[in-house]
Amino acid sequence: MSMLSPSLIQLIGAALFAVAVAHTFATRFFQRLAHAQPAHAGLWHLLGEVETAFGLWALVLVVAIFLREGKSHAVGYLESRNFTEPMFVFVIMVIAGSRPILQLAMGCVRVAARATRLPAALSIYFVALSLVPLLGSFITEPAAMTLAALILRDAYYSRQISSRLKYATIGALFVNVSIGGTLTPYAAPPVLMVAASWGWDLAHMLANFGWRAALAVFANAFAVMVLFRRELMARGPKNGADSPAIRSVPNWVVGVHLAFLVAVVVFAHYAAVFMAIFLFFLGFAEAYNRHQDRLILREGLMVAFFLAGLITLGGYQKWWLQETLAGMDPELLYWGATALTAITDNAALTYLGSLVDAITDASKYALVAGAVTGGGLTIIANAPNPAGFSILKDSFQDQAISPLGLFLAALPPTAVAALAFTL
Repeated sequence: MSMLSPSLIQLIGAALFAVAVAHTFATRFFQRLAHAQPAHAGLWHLLGEVETAFGLWALVLVVAIFLREGKSHAVGYLESRNFTEPMFVFVIMVIAGSRPILQLAMGCVRVAARATRLPAALSIYFVALSLVPLLGSFITEPAAMTLAALILRDAYYSRQISSRLKYATIGALFVNVSIGGTLTPYAAPPVLMVAASWGWDLAHMLANFGWRAALAVFANAFAVMVLFRRELMARGPKNGADSPAIRSVPNWVVGVHLAFLVAVVVFAHYAAVFMAIFLFFLGFAEAYNRHQDRLILREGLMVAFFLAGLITLGGYQKWWLQETLAGMDPELLYWGATALTAITDNAALTYLGSLVDAITDASKYALVAGAVTGGGLTIIANAPNPAGFSILKDSFQDQAISPLGLFLAALPPTAVAALAFTL
């Protein structure tokens, strides 16, 4: 089915995708309705959750397929979707957000922060925005996003920092995590989608993407730190022990949690295996609950629901996305991918681009570089973004992050990333 003659279901899928994107911009409206109409506050709060948007409209799509083509087509379509990534993000969020892993991560951040010779208020911020996103190349981007967001929440967002600093921080964080996972071929979802079929190994990623990404990550973190240095010095932690406050956990418990985290990362592409590992993790956490804080199960489930909805709706965008990408030369493809990433998941974008026949090496680079460059512009642009969004949103006014505010805040670090990848 060509772009010029889509089926009715394809048109419905594209329309519902557009409605879901619009829904993400209307969450504040629903939150205000919850206060104005307390009798239905629960419903309005549910619709006011960004994570609900894609799951809700994906349900409408499945009902439309059921009514139009029958039960077998609806069930067959769902079974054709790969929901491994939402399940993995859920599991990695919960384990990475546990107190023992946070204790280990914060200890490493403090060591790195001391090495910068900067005041703690600046150094912890800089490390959380630079080294932790780059760590995503090894422990996966969702884990890096979870750790960075939790550290920033406890060390800075909880200290009544200004709205400008909150948005500048989350904009830089989303961009840095998106590009920070490109040092290796297995951590960033848009790279993972094409690395095997295109023969991209570790050497290729470091030579073509890694050093550029690292340069942009450090530049972005340094720029935001310098721009807001006065507020960070006034509001941030005064010393390494001051932030964040995490009750001490025995080293052996930290070691067990780290083993669970590593095992999940190693088996990231095998849902049956990492879900079994996760069940053992839950059992261990319950057995030693005195060394745990509340596991972020709700947050993880909401993020998984969001990503599952995105995958369900995304299946019906192939008809227009693939043909749009096929008609671009490498330079135009780079900027097109950067822009399209803002309205669709960047992993889906690179996967669809990989299906284009006889794609050149220059176009391959342009597609992936553009996809990761634009990965911080919106919550749907990169799979780990909903995780950071879920952790940090309660620190914003009305417990909601403005999509327009995020987009504007992410533009400067996105420009830095574009400069790194295009020169």
